[in-house]
Parts: sequence; structure tokens; C-alpha cells
Amino acid sequence: MAKKVLVVEDNELNLKLFCDLLRAHDWAAEPVRDGREAVERARAFRPDLIVMDIQMPHVTGYELILALKADPELRRIPIMAVTAYAGRDDEDRIRGAGADAYVSKPISLARFMDSVNRLA
Repeated sequence: MAKKVLVVEDNELNLKLFCDLLRAHDWAAEPVRDGREAVERARAFRPDLIVMDIQMPHVTGYELILALKADPELRRIPIMAVTAYAGRDDEDRIRGAGADAYVSKPISLARFMDSVNRLA
């Protein structure tokens, strides 16, 4: 059975790219375009991994990471942050919130999949 990944990304092109790439590597990818739906979808889908954009409207990926890690049912799911925030302080802050991996945009597809495979 394929491992499941929840992909939380508001940019349609990035969402399609991440989901297509993950599916090509035998992951069952579930897209989430609106971060406000992420926690509920994680509870319903029970992913093995969450790929989380940080800069989104309505609710940030940083806020979602804090919420997911505070939830007893979801806190053990590894989270890979994917973001245009590329400063060292940004990475420290995002990892401090609970992200297990950090990949900066623009994305190297090989680096993206290396991070996914390390968390799998």
C-alpha cells in the first residue's frame, strides 16, 4: 500500500508539481489548497507525511505546524516545510515550531524527494 502524503499549498502550479512528483514515486498524494482545511483533512486522511507551504493566505503554514504538533492525534506525523523564506532565522523558527524538514523555494526536485524519503 502506498504511503500517504497531505500536500498543503495555495499555489496551483506548485501543488500540481508536488502531487505529481510524489505520485510518480508511489505516494498517495492528497492536495489541500486552503490552509484553513489542513488540520481537518489531516485528521480524515491520516497521512504518513505532511508537505506544508509556509506563506499562504488566511493561515500560515507556521501556524498550522503549531496546531498540528499541539494535537495529540496528529503530532507524530512528520512535517516538511516548503517555503520561499530562505533565511537562517526563518529555518530555525519553522523548525522550532515542529517542522521535521525544511526545503526552500525554488525547489530542487531531487532535494525535495531526498527530504521526503528521509522522513518516510
